[in-house]
Amino acid sequence: MTTLSISLGQMRIKLARVEDNLENAERMIADAAARNSQLTILPELWSTGYDLENAGDYADELGAGMFAQISQLARDNSMAVFGSILERRGDQFMNCAAYYDRAGGLASVYRKIHLFRLFDEHLWLGEGDAPATLDAPWGTAGLSICYDLRFPELFRRYAVEYGAKLMLICAEWPLIRVEHWRALIIARAIENQCFVAATNSCGETGGTVFAGHSMIVDPCGNVIVEAGENEDLLTAEIDLDEVDRVRRAIPIFADRRPDAYL
Repeated sequence: MTTLSISLGQMRIKLARVEDNLENAERMIADAAARNSQLTILPELWSTGYDLENAGDYADELGAGMFAQISQLARDNSMAVFGSILERRGDQFMNCAAYYDRAGGLASVYRKIHLFRLFDEHLWLGEGDAPATLDAPWGTAGLSICYDLRFPELFRRYAVEYGAKLMLICAEWPLIRVEHWRALIIARAIENQCFVAATNSCGETGGTVFAGHSMIVDPCGNVIVEAGENEDLLTAEIDLDEVDRVRRAIPIFADRRPDAYL
């Protein structure tokens, strides 16, 4: 078996209160390490929430500031960490999800491609322009952030072109659309015959109530573990070899007809 133990750190993000949010993340990462988890996924913009008007007060260059603190947390806990924060990149601010390995090394970086107009991301942030994968001993993962979940083309590319067996999602998805969240995560798992591990925020932040319901779904669309609507740390072990078994049993990639519809 090729196993991976994943923890989902479902946080209630306190808008613009970086130190409080960092303390909460530190606690969750330490608790995940005590459970012998190998990876902790934090929510989208977990350190600030959607205080985008003041992005310049929080955004750091990659490798500095909050990025350096997460690298240190990963190293101190011998724990890979994934989640998004604000990045200063030239004259732009980006919604940036960095994956730090258990030694604190920067293994991959994904910048959000699809900006969410309902939260005015397009007014304050620059667009990411490329998918990003992670190559680890247990296999390849595709990286994404929240609103990306509504764009199946990205996840299909991860599965077909890169052979991704796992999709990682960090999010701040509102409670009013929680059924979309659940349905789309399960759909992305089924249609790509892969695991999906998704961490959402929860509770009220900046006038919006977020859905929680962080979850891990297997390649057949079965929910392995799912949170409710309160803060929680969920942990589950997955067997990445299951992806190969499912893909052999129902060979959808071999039966694709891109010549007919692309």
